[in-house]
Amino acid sequence: MKKRLYGLRGATGAENTQASMQQHVAEMCKSLFTENKLQSEDIVSIHFTLTKDLTAVNPCAALRKSDIDIDVSKCALFASQEVDIENAPTQMIRVLITAYLPENATIHHCYIHGAEKLRPDFAKKN
Repeated sequence: MKKRLYGLRGATGAENTQASMQQHVAEMCKSLFTENKLQSEDIVSIHFTLTKDLTAVNPCAALRKSDIDIDVSKCALFASQEVDIENAPTQMIRVLITAYLPENATIHHCYIHGAEKLRPDFAKKN
């Protein structure tokens, strides 16, 4: 099967606690992994950004400690602070997963817990 490189995007809101950040990072990533049928070996890298008001835990560490049914121990993980833009939403964690998927894959992004306002076109419709 022929594969190509894709960028999978997501975002979640979270409270500035280790528990909230770990829970929401795990939920967002598990959704992205499951809905896009990702395997550990498909993932090239995972890059998180977070707003400056979220300081309780590094989202990379939160993901590593989460029970998400996929081994991320060999994935390149990176986190940085989101660009501080006037009137931008606060308490947001964003992710960009770079991964190989089948050439004609339908990509599913994940915007949850208040992040739906960032990309309403990608937010799940209930």
